[in-house]
Amino acid sequence: MRAIYTFDEDLVPPPSLRLATKPLNIIDYETGAWPDFIAHQLAPFGSRPIFLTPGNHEIIPPATRDANLIQFADWLETPAIRNHRLRNDPKDHTLRAYYHWIDRGIDFIALDNASREPFDPGQLKWFHDVLSRDEASDQVRTVVVGMHAARGKLRSAHSMSDWPPGEASGREVYQALLHTRDVGHKRVYLLASHSHCYLDDVCRTDTWKGRVLPGWIIGTAGAVRYLPAGTVPGPKVRTDVYGYLIGTVASDGAISFSFHKLSVADLLRTRGQAAESLVHWCNEQNKQ
Repeated sequence: MRAIYTFDEDLVPPPSLRLATKPLNIIDYETGAWPDFIAHQLAPFGSRPIFLTPGNHEIIPPATRDANLIQFADWLETPAIRNHRLRNDPKDHTLRAYYHWIDRGIDFIALDNASREPFDPGQLKWFHDVLSRDEASDQVRTVVVGMHAARGKLRSAHSMSDWPPGEASGREVYQALLHTRDVGHKRVYLLASHSHCYLDDVCRTDTWKGRVLPGWIIGTAGAVRYLPAGTVPGPKVRTDVYGYLIGTVASDGAISFSFHKLSVADLLRTRGQAAESLVHWCNEQNKQ
């Protein structure tokens, strides 16, 4: 949501642009980064529903998981999320960063793996319970799972495979989703971020040969752009672009995902109070 470990360029522009800005100290930045994100990244969407999950920058000190839950409670406790949580367990009044909601036969599941730890036992039990209900339901036809760091053994680094406990619990999640597809006869799709690029078909690896789930990494919303080690640009691998992924649902529950690149003209139309020179700088220089 915000860099936290350093100043974001829209708050402290590069000196080379010579933009007049109010001096910002580290304390003011750390206390104002998330409210600024709400004001400038969430508010423009108006009444359109937004579902948030934390990433690793949301727990970079002094940021913490608890602070993130408090700051974004309004988005983690929407009627859709709360109603499904209480429907599953009327006694469950716990605010947390993992949740699910069902809309017109699609179960959207958000998992929390922002830190370099495995999915904890409580989250895994909850996840298996959700999938079991989906498999038994004739109303749910499709499952879409989103998380920050992609589950293990991708065709790129920067995933849950980077640490052994993450690899093990990520594998458990993937195998459970294979069961939901093969035994529960549901359509299953995986979405992740963490890597600041666009990657398509990320689950097609030697590890899952013959057991590939459709999956995408979409990290092109503004962070410093790069390609993870071991990847090369191509039709399914893109960097140095801004854009978003949109899913179109067919009547049978199948979803087709497509990447939409944002041009400089698109960015200038939606730049808010950002200087035009800063938009051009980000498009040209915001990369490793």
